[in-house]
Amino acid sequence: MSVNAWNASLYDQKHAFVSEYGKSLLSILDPQAGENILDIGCGTGHLSSEIAQVGASVVGIDSSASMIETARKSYPGLDFRVEDARTFVLPAHFDAIFSNAALHWIPEAERVVCNLAVSLKPGGRFVLEMGGKGNIAQLVEATRQSVRELMQREIETPWYFPSIGEYTPILERYGLLVRSAILFDRPTPLEDGADGVRTWLTMFGEQMLRDVPAEMKSVVLARIEEKLRPTFFKSDRWVIGYCRLRLVAYKQ
Repeated sequence: MSVNAWNASLYDQKHAFVSEYGKSLLSILDPQAGENILDIGCGTGHLSSEIAQVGASVVGIDSSASMIETARKSYPGLDFRVEDARTFVLPAHFDAIFSNAALHWIPEAERVVCNLAVSLKPGGRFVLEMGGKGNIAQLVEATRQSVRELMQREIETPWYFPSIGEYTPILERYGLLVRSAILFDRPTPLEDGADGVRTWLTMFGEQMLRDVPAEMKSVVLARIEEKLRPTFFKSDRWVIGYCRLRLVAYKQ
């Protein structure tokens, strides 16, 4: 789902907030014993495990082999598979499809929605949270300016951060009735203290810095920090401006 070569160990050690915030989405999913549930972009499997604890049958998919390997080691009793959300074909039709912090890595939103709609049972629910319009906007802009100033180059970003008005019509074109949708700010503290932005960019922002030579990387990162520090460095840690799109839809 990402151009990044995911580092599953770094993900769990320094970015556990991804799964922690996702736990609040589970109360909206409200999984029930006996349900078949698909977790798209399951990462290292922590939320899939939470779903399974209520007695639901869970299939977790992720395009990252390293993430799936870690998930299988951590939760050997669960079904984890390396699959692409745009193209997966699974034998089961699901009572619910769940996705936390994954689908903003796939710009081809229509292909994803078309595929998951086929996999839902009639009346089945799709519960989603992803980066929404405005997500990490200041971090992206600081990176863009820094690379431009120091390297005279433009960056590319790998993400798709839609608005409510952009995303909900895609769902409805494929027979998914949107029952709730909200776009909200979530200022997010980063791990690793003063190195938080660097660690975040190492994990998630590799594509933006791919044209920066190794000998220039630390200079560019310092410039990014310089631009962000007055607003986003608070009490010895970085707090980045996340903006999330959360929605619930049902297959008609």
